[in-house]
Amino acid sequence: MRSLHIAATGMAAQQTQVDVIANNIANVDTTAFKRSRAEFTDLLYQTERRSGVAVASEASALPEGASIGLGVRTSAVRTLNIQGALTKTGNSLDLAVNGRGWFQITGPDGETLYTRAGAFNKDANGQIVTLDGYAVQPNMVVPPNTTEIVVNDQGEVFARVENAVALTSIGVIAVVDFPNEAGLEELGGNLFRETPASGDPVAGIPGANGFGTIKQYYLEGSNVDPVKEITELISSQRAYEMNSKVIQASDEMYGTISKGLR
Repeated sequence: MRSLHIAATGMAAQQTQVDVIANNIANVDTTAFKRSRAEFTDLLYQTERRSGVAVASEASALPEGASIGLGVRTSAVRTLNIQGALTKTGNSLDLAVNGRGWFQITGPDGETLYTRAGAFNKDANGQIVTLDGYAVQPNMVVPPNTTEIVVNDQGEVFARVENAVALTSIGVIAVVDFPNEAGLEELGGNLFRETPASGDPVAGIPGANGFGTIKQYYLEGSNVDPVKEITELISSQRAYEMNSKVIQASDEMYGTISKGLR
């Protein structure tokens, strides 16, 4: 009986949906987190009668066929790269990209990684790093005795050294964009890696050629909408229950058939 296996694929699909929703809700307060959405496609079809085929030599072709689907599968878990709300923090090294663009980070093995989370800090040498200690590209070192750090909308970083009147330039934060942001590989820790699906990174200057501007003293929040997630969770729960009812009904039908054979 096919219905058992078909309903089982439906339950597995809804379990995946619930897992994705749970991860979204868990990261509702994660800096620059991008919510995900599970997407599904139908499985193969078993054809009982093929449309367009004549059943006899002199008969007309069948106007409609009979094909029975064999269930559903998860086709993708899509990351929705929608801008999150900006929250003012007052920290001079909290930066947010207001628009398109990604910060570049040097990973633990020297690989260039990408993030939207601009909660930066200084290490023991004054270098600007992420909260996990990875260097922000290009490498920028804040001079000793710096009393103020200024970052303008174009990503230019300045430091005011103690007793100095003028600001000292220490670098420019470059941002990159991708032809297909959804193709980036999620690594955890708010870090992403480029893949053949994402395309090569395109570097740019903040505020120019469609790139977003840099906002100092701000962090980008998660783009998760808790109300929407709870609504989808309820819908998935109901769909899971309906598939379980199909399995229960199929089992009862099996039982009826088994009794008739005794």
